[in-house]
Amino acid sequence: MTGGAGFIGSHVVEALLQANHEVFVIDNLSSGKKENLPPGVPFYQRDITDPGIADIVKETRPRALIHQAAQVAVPVSLRDPVFDASVNIIGTLNLLEACRKYGVEKVVFASSAAVYGNPEYLPVDEEHPLRPLSGYGISKLTVEKYLEAYRELYGLRWTALRYANIYGPRQDAQGEGGVVAIFIDKLLNNRQAVIFGDGRQTRDFVYVKDVAAANLLALEQGDGQILNISTGRASTVHELYHLIRQELGSSLEPAYGPPRAGDIVHSYLDNRRAVAQLHWQPRYSLAEGLKETVEYYLP
Repeated sequence: MTGGAGFIGSHVVEALLQANHEVFVIDNLSSGKKENLPPGVPFYQRDITDPGIADIVKETRPRALIHQAAQVAVPVSLRDPVFDASVNIIGTLNLLEACRKYGVEKVVFASSAAVYGNPEYLPVDEEHPLRPLSGYGISKLTVEKYLEAYRELYGLRWTALRYANIYGPRQDAQGEGGVVAIFIDKLLNNRQAVIFGDGRQTRDFVYVKDVAAANLLALEQGDGQILNISTGRASTVHELYHLIRQELGSSLEPAYGPPRAGDIVHSYLDNRRAVAQLHWQPRYSLAEGLKETVEYYLP
């Protein structure tokens, strides 16, 4: 799999190993960490844009590819759309060509709710109009279209998982995303966290272990399907902050900043298609997922 040393990818690797799959990991370690991987997992430090990726696929001959590697920061895609497209579109095409040449049977692709843009209705289902507002969202949608073409042209099976807001252990609190990790980091260091807007904006926070379980099921289920991976529940940023504060036993109140340009006010995804197609259910409530996440970050 690609991106296996990253936040989400490393949890997918663990789920694969627990299910007795043989796993090979490709990661350029731009944001991933080798120590996230369980000992003994074969590892190739390579960028997905590198043509040498094909040699790795030729050598390992995987039956399936779980593709998590990506440029994931929306602000980066706005500042440098060429770089975003080179990684997320050209890099993925590099992988798809290797899959086509060397007989990979199935691709599980990490897509994103960013393909929808501003919701016209809630919850957002897979039939919602697709109006991405960033290069990142455009790149994810473009790859979905390439997957459709590769199935028609070459018989490559695939499932695309459109992720909601994922949180959990190993998320980077220093990055531009990851509000859960950022809030935990601030409170652990007794520093005031900033909520942009009034805190009543809503998101669909899904725990990373539930996401890993969906990837595992998608190896055998959901062929040719685009599926929302979410809790199907809206949670406010206020609710999120206060659950984290309660878990840490902190009394520190947040600071408030102006809403950020381009931020969506309300968003949550309809997950019923994933439930039906993958026979999957998110197991963790927000409180349960946050409890495990906070325990990970405690010194």
